[in-house]
Amino acid sequence: MNISFSKHTLANGLDVLLHEDHGCPIVAVNLWYHVGSKNEQPGRTGFAHLFEHLMFEGSQHYDRGYFEPLQGAGATLNGSTNADRTNYWEIVPSGALGLALWMESDRMGYLLPALTEAKFSNQRDVVLNERRQNYENRPYGLAPMALLAALFPPDHPYHWTTIGDIADLQAAQLDDVQAFFRRYYRPANASIAIAGDINREDALGLVRHYFENLDPGEPAGPVRASASLSGDARIRFEDRVELPRLYLAWLTPAMFADGDADLDLATDLLANGKMSRLYRRLVFDERIATDVSASQNSREIAGYTQITATAAPGYALAELERAILEEIARLAQGGPTAEEIERGRVQAESQFMLRLQTVGGFGGKSDQLNAYNTFLGDPAYFDRDLARYQDVTAASLQQAVARYLDPARRVTLSVVPQGRAALAAPGSEPAAPS
Repeated sequence: MNISFSKHTLANGLDVLLHEDHGCPIVAVNLWYHVGSKNEQPGRTGFAHLFEHLMFEGSQHYDRGYFEPLQGAGATLNGSTNADRTNYWEIVPSGALGLALWMESDRMGYLLPALTEAKFSNQRDVVLNERRQNYENRPYGLAPMALLAALFPPDHPYHWTTIGDIADLQAAQLDDVQAFFRRYYRPANASIAIAGDINREDALGLVRHYFENLDPGEPAGPVRASASLSGDARIRFEDRVELPRLYLAWLTPAMFADGDADLDLATDLLANGKMSRLYRRLVFDERIATDVSASQNSREIAGYTQITATAAPGYALAELERAILEEIARLAQGGPTAEEIERGRVQAESQFMLRLQTVGGFGGKSDQLNAYNTFLGDPAYFDRDLARYQDVTAASLQQAVARYLDPARRVTLSVVPQGRAALAAPGSEPAAPS
């Protein structure tokens, strides 16, 4: 795997990654800030996601909506926030690269002069409404909040979701979020990747022109925290749902750490696709579940594996829990078959290659360059990333499952229809997600 690029670091600390691809007359601009919800503090949550919204509301030298001039030039653009990073991207016709860079540089360097109390209040209301739509008023929508709160202690930066707590967002003041911006949204804490129909020297000259005079700020230091589970935390809550749903979760290695790739393949063979072990047993053979899924959620300082299954009508979650734990034990004791390992490797490679078929957007070469640079300091990690999956063996996967998916150290969450607590997994205590 060889994605050609050059890396430069400006005097103010901004990393610049350049990749030429003349297949189409388009250019991807991809900007990552190394800040997410894990950089927040208890009582001050939701700020990183709030800024994802505020940074589309105009800056000092273009104090209007961010989309109009870029879309008028033929661009597509968006942004996102997660626990570990915030990113913004544009895909523009080759001739509009300067416009995209100017827009990005102005909101990096000059957002705060245009950030009024009215904008702040308006976007905070937008975020609160988004929270209602995506969490509070969505079936099973509060489950992620309950899971994270049970997996990680209250002072751990993964204890809360990226959307933030209602009380924290309502209590936030303009001064609070301005201080958060000054701390994290600076060149020394950012990385920009430009991929597509460019000349590298010309593109670097444009980046220097628009970004090099911006105040560098200070690099954000690493966030350190630890978490552990000493038993089976069994919780439940009632929701406006038709069918009960079971969530099992375990603490696992961080992104790129030993065991991360093994668990990625293990969750695939356990519960993703109709050939997976849990789908065949729960949905096809025994018909006690309507669906089942699993994932290894890799994050920068810790990961967690999650298995989710919805009970079929007439079945309680105890039956699903028993079957899931039996299949995990079977995998931990006997390991995967050679066919399962090979299928997992092929799927991992195909997904890896699929992400690199475009130059930008969510995924694409520019996004992947920025991910490796931000989390590893090494944009050339492509071949070693893919090799992690090719190096997984039946023995290493079996050992990872036995070590990390320990039934005695997990979170068991039951979400049941209102008034039907008896359908929850046995021994579950009431929980009140917020």
